[in-house]
Amino acid sequence: MEADAIPAILILTVLLSANLITFTLFGIDKRRARMGLRRLSERMLLLWTLMGGTAGAFLGRHVFRHKTRKQPFSTWLWLIAAAQMAAIATWAMI
Repeated sequence: MEADAIPAILILTVLLSANLITFTLFGIDKRRARMGLRRLSERMLLLWTLMGGTAGAFLGRHVFRHKTRKQPFSTWLWLIAAAQMAAIATWAMI
């Protein structure tokens, strides 16, 4: 295995983990909402999104039909996604 491949594998592993955790957290929060239990904070959901779980957040919203109309949560989610896309585009140009 090449030395350059190790960081790429590490980055992919971290991103996959962040997305799985974020997706799971959306499911947990939806279940807690239905059961009338204490909810996960929106801050926690957005922080996991920011840490690389954007795809998991959007998939979780769709699958669990959770936080699809909630404001300002939706706006923050889209801003995080836009900032991440801009960072990736900038990094790709370097």
